[in-house]
Amino acid sequence: MTPEVFVVQLLNGLSFGALLFFLASGFTLIFGLMKIVNLAHGAFYLLGGYTGLTVILATGNFWLGLLAGAIAIAFVGLASERLLLRQIRGLELPEVLLTIGLAFVIGDLSLAAFGGNPRSIPVPEWLQGGLSVSGFFYPRYRLFVILLALAAGIGLWLLQSRTRIGAIVRAGVDDRETITALGINIDRVFSGVFVAGSALAGIAGVIGGALLTLLPGAEIEILLLGLVVVIVGGLGSLPGAAIGSVLVGLLDAFGRSLLPDLSYFTLFAPMALVLLLRPRGLLGRSAG
Repeated sequence: MTPEVFVVQLLNGLSFGALLFFLASGFTLIFGLMKIVNLAHGAFYLLGGYTGLTVILATGNFWLGLLAGAIAIAFVGLASERLLLRQIRGLELPEVLLTIGLAFVIGDLSLAAFGGNPRSIPVPEWLQGGLSVSGFFYPRYRLFVILLALAAGIGLWLLQSRTRIGAIVRAGVDDRETITALGINIDRVFSGVFVAGSALAGIAGVIGGALLTLLPGAEIEILLLGLVVVIVGGLGSLPGAAIGSVLVGLLDAFGRSLLPDLSYFTLFAPMALVLLLRPRGLLGRSAG
């Protein structure tokens, strides 16, 4: 592998990992705080992408499409949590079955509304093409996704560790009874977290629709990759989601380049190794 090819695959892995971070950060926040394995998260990604595509085609504004994808899926997440998941809170198997069913419903509705052909989200003119440095050429949009994920990661970390809202959320996870006794409606706080995690999936859908493509069935593949990220990084850990996203992105890029026939092996074998050596993931906390 030449140095140029190595750099290209490195950046491909980082950009794909950046996309996975948007998806996995929302997933791991929801699980870490509410202990809900939301298997409809991949369907939220797909629906967010289609929503963003519709708005962008109607307005020609990429940022408006990104905002629309986030807001639409935030409302879908709120309705799912309030009307469906709250009724079976704490029942793990019904939660899993319900979110799987919700994913199938969203997938079928997306197929009926948008058809089965791959759709790609157009990006702004200033993000089209590539940058050339000393003869090295790389797409602008992929670099933009890396920078956007970096900014989002820093923002989420500051929100979680440096604000009163983050302190309330962390305290609610560790000692729900005490927080409730202080007069804080922790159920409302947790609903807000579910909405925020869903919005991140919607953002990921719009970003992924321009980086990859949108088509029915993509929600399953992206969900599997998101699960690998949070399992490797540690369920409930935002830094773990960041590390897991980078690792999975790099393994996917280099695995497809060097060992295309074993690309899934190079992706899932390290996950099995992590589970064998550290079942809670790299940065996961014990249940106690």
